[in-house]
Amino acid sequence: MKVAVVGGGAAGMMASVLAARRGFQVTVYEQNEKLGKKLYITGKGRCNLTNACEMEELFASVKSNPKFLYSAFYGFTNQDAMEFFEKEGLHLKVERGNRVFPVSDNSGDVLDTLRRAMQKAGVEIHLNCKVQKIVKEAEGFLLELMEGKRAYADAVLIATGGISYASTGATGDGYRFAKDMGLRVTELVPSLVPFNMKESFLKELQGLSLKNIAIRVMDGKKVLYEDFGEMLFTHFGVSGPVILSASSVCARQIREKEIKLLVDLKPALTKEQLDARILREFEAAKNKQFKNILSAFLPGKMLPVMPKICQISPEKRIHEITKEERGRFLASMKELELTITGLRGYNEAVITKGGVSVKEIHPATMESKKVPGLYFIGEVLDVDALTGGFNLQIAWSTAAAAAMHIGGRKDES
Repeated sequence: MKVAVVGGGAAGMMASVLAARRGFQVTVYEQNEKLGKKLYITGKGRCNLTNACEMEELFASVKSNPKFLYSAFYGFTNQDAMEFFEKEGLHLKVERGNRVFPVSDNSGDVLDTLRRAMQKAGVEIHLNCKVQKIVKEAEGFLLELMEGKRAYADAVLIATGGISYASTGATGDGYRFAKDMGLRVTELVPSLVPFNMKESFLKELQGLSLKNIAIRVMDGKKVLYEDFGEMLFTHFGVSGPVILSASSVCARQIREKEIKLLVDLKPALTKEQLDARILREFEAAKNKQFKNILSAFLPGKMLPVMPKICQISPEKRIHEITKEERGRFLASMKELELTITGLRGYNEAVITKGGVSVKEIHPATMESKKVPGLYFIGEVLDVDALTGGFNLQIAWSTAAAAAMHIGGRKDES
C-alpha cells in the first residue's frame, strides 16, 4: 500500500515513521529544501517537544476542540512521545512547567532523531517538491507535482501546517486541498502572537521584561482571560509567554474590537497592602520629589514613565501629593490599563488558530468523513493549544492516530 505524506514538518515526519514501520510504502513530499524548518526554530531553537504534565492538564491546555483529541491523546500520549524519542537515542530533560527539551538544548538533535528514524523505517523523501493538487480517483489518489510530474497513492496524509511563519514555507496549501475536496475550513487567525497596543508611552519601555505580573484581558466588564507570568514590552506593544497564551484564547475578539489589558505589577500584594506600603514610603520621604521614591516600587525603565501614567508631576514633593493622586499611583501599579488594538501578523504567530473543521474528521483516525483514505494531521486541523510543548504533542498524537489506522484497522503488533 502506497502512502503519501504531504508536508515534512513535525506531524508529517512522525506519521511517516509510524506508517512505514507498519510495512507501508511511504513517501514524504516537502516543498522546502529540508525537513522540519519550523520545528528547528521552536522553543527559541531548543525545541520544547512536549509537556510531561498529567492528562487533565494536557486537555485543559488545548484551547480549540479539546474533546476531539481524546482518542488521539490517549492513543499516543505525551509519555509515548517521550519514549519514542528516548528509544531513538535522544536524551530528554523536564524543565519548569513540565516542558520537555532535548538535554542538548538543540532542536537540530530532535530533527536528526526524526530523520534517522525515517531512514531506518525506509521512508522515501522528496525535498523541493511541492504538491500542486490532489485528485481523488476511483482507486486512490493522484498527486500533481511540479513540472508536470505525477505520483499515485492509496492514502494521503495532509501535514502542511498552518500559515504562520511564512519563512518556514507555510503557505496554507492544506486548507486549499481540504476545500477542493469539499471539506469546511474554519476562520483562520494568528495565535500565540504578541499584541499591538495603543499607548505611545509603551515605546519607552521597549525591552523591559516583567517576570511576575498578573494580567486580565477585558471586554468591557467581561474577563476574557487572566493569568500570571512574564510579559515583555516591545516597540509595538507587549509580548512574552503570558501574552502569547492570552492570544490563544482571545484572538478572535481582539480582531473584532479594541480590548483592554489590565496589568497587576504587584500581584503578591492586595490593594490594601500596597496602599499601606505606599503610605509608609511617603511618610519616610515627605520632602522628596515623587520621581525619587519610585525606585522603591518599580524597575528602572519604568521610573520616567510612571509619572505620565498616573498624572503626577515627577518634581512634586511627596507631602503635596493628594489622596486622589496617591490612589492613581496605586491603581497604576495594581490595574495598569492598556488598550489592545490588534494582533501581530502571521509572521510573528507561533501557530495558526482555525483550520480543517474537526466535524469533517473522524477523531480516532484523523480520516476525512467525506473522502476515505484522506487524512489531516497537525496544525492544519482546527485544534490549538497554549505554549509549553502542547502544540507539538497535538502534532505527534494526530500523526500517530492517522498512521496507525491507515488501511482501516489499527496495527496491534
